[in-house]
Amino acid sequence: MTALVLQHVLKQASAAETWAAISTVALTAVAGDILTAGAMRRIGDLDLIRAKSGLPGAIKAVIGSPMFLLGVGSMAVSFFTLLFTLSVVDVSLAAPASAAMTYIGNAFAAKFFLRENVDRRRWISAAFVTAGVILLAK
Repeated sequence: MTALVLQHVLKQASAAETWAAISTVALTAVAGDILTAGAMRRIGDLDLIRAKSGLPGAIKAVIGSPMFLLGVGSMAVSFFTLLFTLSVVDVSLAAPASAAMTYIGNAFAAKFFLRENVDRRRWISAAFVTAGVILLAK
């Protein structure tokens, strides 16, 4: 039984499985980045909190934020999904594609969820990254 599971895990992933795994890595990484950034904006300047409440107060402010904890959880899921992905997908595709998709996803999420000003230069660079991912996949 164990040999069958190992054989299944070590097989090369199909194209759909490859892109599903890479997309999951990117989506969970973007969720982690956006949740963590949003939490830190809500918490405020840690130097000011530390000056007022000391280091324990700053740690309590961060650890006490459910949004921050969700962000860290998302980053953990992204990391373990990346480990799985690297076990079934070539690293020469998985690493750059997931990083590129994360970069593009962060630009969109920053614009629409965090209301950041994502200027034309960043959109153009995201288009070039997208073109690179398309070339990588061929």
